[in-house]
Amino acid sequence: MRLSWAVRGLALREPFRISRSVMSERDAVVVEIEHDGAVGRGEVVTSTYYGLTIERIEKELAAAREVLAEVRDPGRIPVFSASPGVSAALDAAVHDLVATLRGVPVFELLGTAHWQPVPTAYTIGIMPAERAVRTARELTGRGFTVLKVKLGAGDERQELARLAAIREAAPGARLLLDPNGAWEPGQAIRLLKAVAEFEVDAVEQPIKPGTPDLLAEVAARSPVPVIADEDAATAADVRVLGSRVHGVNVKLPKCGGIRAAQEIIGLVRDNGVDVMLGCLVSSSLGIAPAVHLTGFARWVDLDGHLLLAHDPWTGIGGDDGVLRIAGDRGLGVRPVVSL
Repeated sequence: MRLSWAVRGLALREPFRISRSVMSERDAVVVEIEHDGAVGRGEVVTSTYYGLTIERIEKELAAAREVLAEVRDPGRIPVFSASPGVSAALDAAVHDLVATLRGVPVFELLGTAHWQPVPTAYTIGIMPAERAVRTARELTGRGFTVLKVKLGAGDERQELARLAAIREAAPGARLLLDPNGAWEPGQAIRLLKAVAEFEVDAVEQPIKPGTPDLLAEVAARSPVPVIADEDAATAADVRVLGSRVHGVNVKLPKCGGIRAAQEIIGLVRDNGVDVMLGCLVSSSLGIAPAVHLTGFARWVDLDGHLLLAHDPWTGIGGDDGVLRIAGDRGLGVRPVVSL
C-alpha cells in the first residue's frame, strides 16, 4: 500500500475561546493510502495541547509509509507506532480504503447493520452573554437541539448569568457544559449544584486531569452527570475510573482511532457507563470516522467541521443539527468542488 499526504490550513468562522486557549485557525494533514486503484483517506490536525506540530506529524507519517509499503493485504490493518492523532488518521484511511474496496460504508465494517441520523451538539465558546444568547437562538432556529457551553473563564457569577441567559434563550435544548478542567474540586461541586437548576444534561472534565480519584469524588457528589475526558484518554484510564463517573468522552484523535475507540467503548459499556463521542476542530474528513460510531453513544458532540469558515470536505451534514452520512461506501465524504 502506498501512503502520501498533503498539508492544508483550516480557518475558523470566528476565534474559538475555551478556558485554556483561543484558536482562530489550525493546520490539517490529509492522509491518503492507495491500494489496487482505490484510495482511503484520513485527517490529523495540529494541536498545541497534544503536542502535534506539522514537523512531528510528517516525521511519524514517513515512518508509517515504510511500514505500509510492505503490507499487501489491506484487511490486515497494522498497528502504527505513532502519536494518537497520527494513528487515528492512518486508521481512518485504512478503514476508508477497506470499506471502499468492499463497497460498503465503514459502519458495516464495525458491525452496525443500519446507521441512523443523529443530533450533534454545537459548542458555544466563551463569549459575552449577549452574543451567547444570539448564538443560541440562531442555532436552535436552525434545528440544533443540543448545545455545549464552554465555561471556566473566571468570574463565577458572570458565568452562571451567561448560562442562565442561554437556557432562557433555548428552553428546549439539551445543555452540556465543558470547563476544560478549569475548576478546583470543591469549586466544581459547588458550581455543579448551582447549575443543576438549569436542567443540564452533563458536564465534561470539570477539574484538571491527572487525579482520577478526585474526579470520581466530584462525580459522586454532583447532581449533574460527570463525563471524563482527558482523564479517560486510553483503555487503561477507563479501567482506573471504572464505574465511578457517569460518562466517558471518546475522541478518536485522543485514543488512536476507530479500533482503539471500539475497545474503550466496550469497556465503558461493560462498566455501565455512558459514552460520549467528541472531536477536535477539523474538517468533515476528520470528523467522519467518529460519525460511524454514533450508534454506541448517548451524547454526540461532533461539530468540529461546523466551526470552520470553509470545510474542504462534505458528506456528514450537521448544518441543521443532525449528522447524516451521504455516501454508501467508505467514510462517505468527498472533496468540495469549487465553482
